[in-house]
Amino acid sequence: MAAIYNPELADIFKLYGEEYREKYKDRILPSHKKAMWAIEKCRTPVLGGQLYECKDCNRYDYSYHSCNNRNCPKCGGGKIQSWIMRQFNLLMPVPYFFSTFTLPHELNKAVYANQRLFYDLFFKTSAQALKELACDKRFVGGKIGFFGILQTWARDLSYHIHIHYIVPGVALSFDHKKWIKIKNKKFLIHVKPLGCRFKNLFKKSIQKTLIYDHIPQIVWKKDWNVYVEPAGYGQEIIKYIAPYVYRIALSNRNIIKLKDHEVTFKYKDNKTNITHTPSLDVLKFIHRFLQHVLPPDFMKVRYFGIMGANIKDKYYLLKYLLVQSLSAKIKKWFFAIRFDIKKKIRSCPHCGGKLILIGRLSRAP
Repeated sequence: MAAIYNPELADIFKLYGEEYREKYKDRILPSHKKAMWAIEKCRTPVLGGQLYECKDCNRYDYSYHSCNNRNCPKCGGGKIQSWIMRQFNLLMPVPYFFSTFTLPHELNKAVYANQRLFYDLFFKTSAQALKELACDKRFVGGKIGFFGILQTWARDLSYHIHIHYIVPGVALSFDHKKWIKIKNKKFLIHVKPLGCRFKNLFKKSIQKTLIYDHIPQIVWKKDWNVYVEPAGYGQEIIKYIAPYVYRIALSNRNIIKLKDHEVTFKYKDNKTNITHTPSLDVLKFIHRFLQHVLPPDFMKVRYFGIMGANIKDKYYLLKYLLVQSLSAKIKKWFFAIRFDIKKKIRSCPHCGGKLILIGRLSRAP
C-alpha cells in the first residue's frame, strides 16, 4: 500500500480496524468497539447532517454530524469553549496552583485490569490528601476548593496515570466568616508530606480489596510523585488543560504517516523541548490509543472541597468575602476577566459566500 501522509485517526481505523478486531476478538472491550465505530463514522453521511446552498455561486455544501464521542480527535471544540467559560466564571482574584499526582508505573497492570476502582480511589485519596494538608496552619489553614482532571497517557501514548488539579490559592476559615490568604503566592504545600499522605491513604483504601495481595510491595517502599507549582491567576492554566477534558491522547495533526503497516506520529518532550517521531506497528498504535478510553460514564473531571457540588455555596461565600475586601482597582481588573465563545460562521468553501440551510440529511439505516 502506498504511503498516506497526514492521515486522520479515522483513516487508520477504517483501513485496519477490522484487522485489529479480528485479531483481538472477545478481548476488545465494548467501550473500545464503540469508540472505534464512532471515530470511523464521525462527520460522514452515516450520521446524517445538513444541506446548505450558497446564495452567491448556487453550489451545495454538505455538513455531516459529529459523533460526539469524547475520544474522537475531531469532536469537542464547542464543548471545550463552553467549559472554559464556566471555569472562568468560578475564578478567584488570587494566585493559582497546578498540582499533579502520579501513580507509580508498577501499578499499571493492576490499574488497567480494574480501571473504575483504581481511578475512583486515585481521585478520592489524592484529593483527600490535598484537603488535609491545606487545613494545616503551616500551609493554608482553612478549607480550599479545587478541581481535577484524570489523564492516563504520556505524550508517546504510553500508559501514564496522573491527575492534574487546579487550586485557587485561598481558603475559607473553619467558622465560614473570613477568607484566608496564603503566606506566599509561589508556595502552597510541601510536596514530600503531601506525597506521603497520598500514598498512605491510597494503600489503606486498596487494602480493603482483594487486589492488594497482587500489588508489588516495592510500590509502598518508594516515594510517590507529587508536584505543586504556581500557575499565575488561573486563566492560562485553564485554557491549557481544557482540550484534555473532551479529547484524549492524540490529535490528528500529530499523525504524520501511515506506511507499510506502520504509523509515524510526533510528540514534543517537555523536558528537552525535542520533537520525537516514533513509528509503531499499526495494530500496536491502535491498542496504545484505545488503552486511554475510559470506562463508560466515568467522570474524568471532578470538583472537591468547597468547590464540590454539595457545598458549592461555601465556595461562592468565599468568593463574596474575598471580592468585598478588594480595592476598587483590583475589582475593576477582576471583573474585566472574561472568556467569549468564538462563534463559527459557516461560509461557502468555493467562493466564501453566505450559506443557507435548505434541508436535513437523515442518518443511514
